[in-house]
Amino acid sequence: MTVLTILLLACITFGTRYLFLEGRLPVRLGSNIKLFLSYSGPAVLTAITMPILFVHQHQLDTNIANPYLWGALAAITAAYITANIYWTVGLGILVFAAFSSQALLFV
Repeated sequence: MTVLTILLLACITFGTRYLFLEGRLPVRLGSNIKLFLSYSGPAVLTAITMPILFVHQHQLDTNIANPYLWGALAAITAAYITANIYWTVGLGILVFAAFSSQALLFV
């Protein structure tokens, strides 16, 4: 059953991507659907990152000493100011590491 599910999902994924990436097929999306799909990237990114930032040991962690939160805030700020992926990732990791090591000192 698991192998059948994986094969079906692979066929669905390949089929949907092939339809829209093959230039010779007459499948085109309307402007409303393109607008609707433009929100899928931020929605998926939010759905992936929010549990990482706020859920630790199966509980909501909104503590001010949460290093994940400070790293994310630093990365968001760097992305807004610099619009450079290297500065964004570097500053986010640096702030996260600083708050993580500081949190380890107080434990």
